[in-house]
Amino acid sequence: MKISIGNDHAGPEYKKAIVKMLEAKGYEVTNYGTDSFDSVDYPDFGHPVATDVETGKADFGIVICGSGNGIAMTVNKHVGVRAGLCWTKEIAYLTRLHNDANIVSIPARYTSIEQAVEIVDTFLNTAFEGGRHQNRVNKIACS
Repeated sequence: MKISIGNDHAGPEYKKAIVKMLEAKGYEVTNYGTDSFDSVDYPDFGHPVATDVETGKADFGIVICGSGNGIAMTVNKHVGVRAGLCWTKEIAYLTRLHNDANIVSIPARYTSIEQAVEIVDTFLNTAFEGGRHQNRVNKIACS
């Protein structure tokens, strides 16, 4: 499975731990995130992740910023992207199960690194339930 990840200055340590876990499990990871704590603009790191998911270059995406909101707003501008802001593994589970999210957004300032790794693992190992939820997901996109 191919995963794209991007982060701003709030997430280098989070990204490092997440990539380590993903690679240990055999995922192919494309890293668009910064490794610096110097202030940067999160859209510069979110758009490449969303483009990969939008075009099928990646199966899923992971984005990280301070609150998780700005980068989630950024990636959700892309066609076919459904990013969910997740701060617990339970929310990650539901955003996949009910919303068929294909990008998880993590708020680095409101989760621990251990929680973030658990969120990603849960997100990637939860299948979309479909059924009544498919109709709702179909109504998300504006045409």
